[in-house]
Amino acid sequence: MKQFRRGNEKGFTLIELMIVIAIIGILAAIAIPNFMNYQCNANQREGQAQLSNLRTALESYYAEWNTYTDSMDDMNFEFKGDDLYSVDISSSEYNEFKATATAELRERDSVWVVDQEGDIVLSQDGCVAD
Repeated sequence: MKQFRRGNEKGFTLIELMIVIAIIGILAAIAIPNFMNYQCNANQREGQAQLSNLRTALESYYAEWNTYTDSMDDMNFEFKGDDLYSVDISSSEYNEFKATATAELRERDSVWVVDQEGDIVLSQDGCVAD
């Protein structure tokens, strides 16, 4: 018959393992939402950057033709990077334009807007609950 020695035991008890799993669970519950918010905000910066580049292209077009256009083909403009945002340009008058960049982030729409004044405004935040 084999005897067990209590003083020379190796390994972890069930309680110790449960404590470690609980600590990992708590850390994950804190870290995952923070990471998701960080990722969503980074995606929003992409929409802001796209509208900034588009505004520069529209202003260059206006400087040459003395009117704004609602066609990216007229400007030979193409977005670089991810196709996360869809961009729409509307020029109601020859000296006015409004462009919007829209994406679905975290199951909600994120909408950025820019006009000829140059202010890029977040009109609908897809990272925050309504």
